[in-house]
Amino acid sequence: MSWKTLKDELAKHGYVAADDLAMALHLAVTIGKPLLLEGAAGVGKTQLAKTLAELFDTRLIRLQCYEGLDAASAIYEWNYQRQLLSIRAATASGAPGEDIEDRIFSEKYLLARPLLEAILQDKAPVLLLDEVDRADEEFEAYLLELLSDFQVTIPELGTITARTRPHVILTSNGTRDLSDALRRRCLYSYVDYPDRATELSILAARQPGIEARLCEQIVGVVQALRKEDLEKKPGVAEMLDWAAAIAGLGINDLTDDPVELQATLVCLLKTQADRAAVPIEVQQRLVGKAA
Repeated sequence: MSWKTLKDELAKHGYVAADDLAMALHLAVTIGKPLLLEGAAGVGKTQLAKTLAELFDTRLIRLQCYEGLDAASAIYEWNYQRQLLSIRAATASGAPGEDIEDRIFSEKYLLARPLLEAILQDKAPVLLLDEVDRADEEFEAYLLELLSDFQVTIPELGTITARTRPHVILTSNGTRDLSDALRRRCLYSYVDYPDRATELSILAARQPGIEARLCEQIVGVVQALRKEDLEKKPGVAEMLDWAAAIAGLGINDLTDDPVELQATLVCLLKTQADRAAVPIEVQQRLVGKAA
């Protein structure tokens, strides 16, 4: 499959990718390297992983990163309760200590978390490490072995190598710098806000029932909002939510009812400061430009 074919197939599944993003994804799939996607929140980084899983008809395994994430939550941990029950049963039956130890530290008592689970699949899954920049820097060290060798080392069992190499996508919103070691193990693509034509294509693919003129208005307003001095600029996800809300309310023209339209901006403006920065007068100005 060429990168252009991959781009077309993504579009058939509702994801409109820029050429450079389609090429980066194609190379990551072809040579089996993880793909690091950076960009603002809501530009479609996470959705790309979901769409890729749909396209390949495979499982999506997602690890949502957060501050304090550790190996027990991300890679594996032992089923301590089951181990304790086994120890009691074995002791009562007079089993030797070495036999007990060998038994309780076997895969039967292992709880696989997303990273280990991904390399144990018979069919290559899509492994999404979402918002990896939210995790602590120390957590990146846990990822290095997986991202470079696609294996996990468990002291009690040894090294577990991937049955099939997962398609790994990491996303980052840029809240902190990622380590050079992590970046070296990945291909890279920056996902920016789409231009007008691309965003219209996205809206048409995801909301095909909306008339073309209304689509032009919706995208025009959202693109204009991103140029305003806002704390959190609306992403593609917010644009799609707003379009769905407008369609659901039966609005056919954004100029019809400014008061009703102002109430729908809850889909786009997610802080009090941003709501205050876009009063009805500003909204009408933006709609007037987009109309």
